[in-house]
Amino acid sequence: MSVDASPDNGSRLPKRLAQGAVLVAVAALLGLLVWKVATRDSGGAAARLAASKGAPVAAPQFTLPRITGIAGSGPGSIALASLRGKVVVLNFWASWCVPCKRESPRLQEAYSRFAKQGVVVLGVDAQDFTGDARRFANRYKLAYPIVHDGSGKTLTPYGVTGFPETFFIDRKGMLVGKRIEGEISAKQLAEGIKLALGA
Repeated sequence: MSVDASPDNGSRLPKRLAQGAVLVAVAALLGLLVWKVATRDSGGAAARLAASKGAPVAAPQFTLPRITGIAGSGPGSIALASLRGKVVVLNFWASWCVPCKRESPRLQEAYSRFAKQGVVVLGVDAQDFTGDARRFANRYKLAYPIVHDGSGKTLTPYGVTGFPETFFIDRKGMLVGKRIEGEISAKQLAEGIKLALGA
């Protein structure tokens, strides 16, 4: 005498409903992904700068808290607009980024070298912990101002896709030249600064 071990239709129904619900959820997520790709920012200021064929592009404005407890820092925040009239080397970085460690002495050297010409290096520590950024800045003896963007809200307006990335802003608050993706060389720094000074 054999016993039928196959489940009856009553026990199959909940399983099929669950599978259907999973398929609907996956389809909804795929639809959301397609919608976000279709409607996302067109690459931010970086894309506009690349498409401008050398014409300056307005730098997106922000105000971020300073990282205190490092050389040359104090409490409060820095608004990019407050640096109007100066050339700004805007460097996006994070303490866990290996190329950021290699380029930081070059940024400090450029800050020291060009400060008398009205050049400011402004570091934006993004998607990082404040304490880690402070230790990084102290380790590499960074005296230029550094602000903290824990959530990374500045990344999309600038079109930042990875760390480090560097932009050059002229005295009128316009992005000039091209963004530097990845570790910046001393030559790229000097060229970008001279271009911004002459703009």
